[in-house]
Amino acid sequence: MGKVIAIANQKGGVGKTTTAINLSACLAELGKEILLVDFDPQGNTSSGLNVRAEDDTVYEAVLGGVPMARCIFPTMLRHLHVVPSDIRLANAEPALVNAQEREFHLKKALAPVVNDYDYVFIDCPPSLGLLTVNALTAAQRLIVPIQCEYYALEGLSSLTYTIDLIKRRSNPGLDIEGMLLTMLDGRTNLGIQVVDTVKKHFRKKVYATAIPRNVRLGEAPSHGLPIHLYDPRSLGAESYRRLAKEFLRRDAS
Repeated sequence: MGKVIAIANQKGGVGKTTTAINLSACLAELGKEILLVDFDPQGNTSSGLNVRAEDDTVYEAVLGGVPMARCIFPTMLRHLHVVPSDIRLANAEPALVNAQEREFHLKKALAPVVNDYDYVFIDCPPSLGLLTVNALTAAQRLIVPIQCEYYALEGLSSLTYTIDLIKRRSNPGLDIEGMLLTMLDGRTNLGIQVVDTVKKHFRKKVYATAIPRNVRLGEAPSHGLPIHLYDPRSLGAESYRRLAKEFLRRDAS
């Protein structure tokens, strides 16, 4: 049975899409069957893997009655497939406001295909609106990227409140899979302090692997490639490979 995992943080610029692309790609490299759902109207996950679709996107699957299977596209990696997004998905928020069972649209759309994969990852928008609520309702687990900066924990109380609300209303099984520290500069006292603070608050939920600041990670999306294909020997590639292995170890325990 496929496990559905949302990658979410209402703060922008924390490495959410970078993590969605590269964790998915590194797990696919290890032979896992992965479906990555781009659920952000910006469509950065889609373009970061060089996947573009004019009609059959996640918007059509969630609100247009198009089967999800028709909206799944291959990537350059044999075991990685993507459901693309584009700016039309921004129209989903107002369309869902008055819809029946509005939190469940993505979950229902994914149901026919979820068991075709080992893992389904959902890249959420940087907000706590109805798109993110749909993703958290569809998911069993949540990965939260946290940037190693002064305001790292700002807003996490809102995310925690939303998770608790969704557990009460629509998805009692939802839980945090892991907190992922990103953009770490281990040479600075601030970076070390943020790591210590996050570990103090979330303890065993924090991944041992942290993602460093790395120029090559920023360059890879413009080439439509995950980091381990763009620069296999880069620090970013090594870090996401370690994260993929840690993710699998945790999931097996």
